[in-house]
Amino acid sequence: MTEITKDAPAGQPLIRLVGIAKSYGGVHALSGVNLDLFAGEIHSLCGENGAGKSTLIKTLGGSIKPDRGEIFINGRPTAFSGVRASEAAGIGVIHQELVAFPHLDIPDNIFMGREPRRLAGLYLDRRRMLRESAALLESLGEPLELRRSVGGMSVAQQQMVGIARALSQQCRVLIMDEPTASLSERETATLFRMVRQLRQRGVAILYVSHRMDEIFALSDRISVLRNGAMVGTFARADIDQPQLIRLMVGRELAQAEAPGRRHASTGPVLAVRGLTKAGFYEDISLTVGAGEIVGMAGLIGAGRSDVAKSIFGLIKPDSGDVEFMGAPLPHGSVRQAMRRGMALAPEDRQHAGLVLPMTVEQNLSMAALKSVSPWGITRKKKERALAARMVKDLSVKTAAVTLPARSLSGGNQQKLVLGKWLARTPKLLILDEPTRGVDVGAKAEIYQLIRRLAADGMAVLMISSDLPEVLSLSDRILVMRQGRISGELPAAGATQEDVLKMAMPDAPQVDPATNIITDSPGEEIV
Repeated sequence: MTEITKDAPAGQPLIRLVGIAKSYGGVHALSGVNLDLFAGEIHSLCGENGAGKSTLIKTLGGSIKPDRGEIFINGRPTAFSGVRASEAAGIGVIHQELVAFPHLDIPDNIFMGREPRRLAGLYLDRRRMLRESAALLESLGEPLELRRSVGGMSVAQQQMVGIARALSQQCRVLIMDEPTASLSERETATLFRMVRQLRQRGVAILYVSHRMDEIFALSDRISVLRNGAMVGTFARADIDQPQLIRLMVGRELAQAEAPGRRHASTGPVLAVRGLTKAGFYEDISLTVGAGEIVGMAGLIGAGRSDVAKSIFGLIKPDSGDVEFMGAPLPHGSVRQAMRRGMALAPEDRQHAGLVLPMTVEQNLSMAALKSVSPWGITRKKKERALAARMVKDLSVKTAAVTLPARSLSGGNQQKLVLGKWLARTPKLLILDEPTRGVDVGAKAEIYQLIRRLAADGMAVLMISSDLPEVLSLSDRILVMRQGRISGELPAAGATQEDVLKMAMPDAPQVDPATNIITDSPGEEIV
């Protein structure tokens, strides 16, 4: 196995991919892809969901073998026998969907499979694991309780543990797949500093993101995949955002609708008064009207998702009232919430939104079983018709509704989560990070869908860490800080800075021209 050395020969990439191809059942995931990664550069990889980015990442990470093509390390051909071989060569991968051992603590997750040992290898060196884990997390600006099980952490905290694991391997090539999808502005700023530091140390970084501002803020070069083929590689200065989007999707996207109130509410669908859960949130009061989109902004850990879960019945609050469609809703009863017309599309689509081994049609009918299973017996024709209708309405890209949900790209999985609940035609749709890890094309389609649902009279409560998304879609914006609602803003005229001032005790300043966040004048943190 060829190992990536600190310095490749002058002008030679650390890693070169030549003619990489991979097919699944006749479908070409990659078609003759060429890619160079140089030491000390941030190389962004862009493309729609299903373009082949994940397959390319898994090829470099050693989890799949290409059908054709070669991988060169420091100019020498190599082949990875598996993930460990890739890691041994100096490649670290931070996946979009977190790979964690939920019942183990942070050091166990960071050092899984390569635990340091003492006394001739008889015992784990727990002290060293704790010491090095603490140092890694401190360098990321994210001190966490090391002995806490990872499964009890937020998605953002789990992401930080994954980043710490990759850094602990002293990798020479770091692949980051949507690393900021669940991070707050401050956590993102910390990540950006870390990425730039790694570049200065000569690490080659392959950065995969759907967020245009991140791509242009970080990248030295940008490569575009479309339908499994490499469209081209460009210096950042040689391409702008509209050109990049056109190359990614192969078409022009509709312009985003200007923020501001567009929907005239016909009355409250949801009314929450004084909702409190000790240690999670306190004294939450809000309303959502029919035909209204209410955005909920705030930092990761502010309590937004916990409030949504309590409204839906997944978490039982200590006190307070939830009124839905003019009648009290009992606490902790998901069945009652669903029966009355409430739906929740969760943030973690792979673990809480879908059953990945089940088929597309089974996932789409899961929340509407009564409509396809009279007397408890599933009518396959009804189920298939329902799935076909939702796939068409939501433009889900799948070769067949009989394929497992795990075979779909992240954006199409997100559409399945939405379709599952829309099959029930809910009166209130709660969306928690509805476009996390979704490409620009799918994101535009989801935006159009949300606006159409509101125009048809559906009430929408939307949680999002993407401030432009909140400002673009919402009629009103509720801002949470440290478990409380710190304020409300009409979307018309609101800015990212307005929202951040309410979300942070020490509010940063945002330069609207560059989208750069600063703690104080002159101090750049993104």
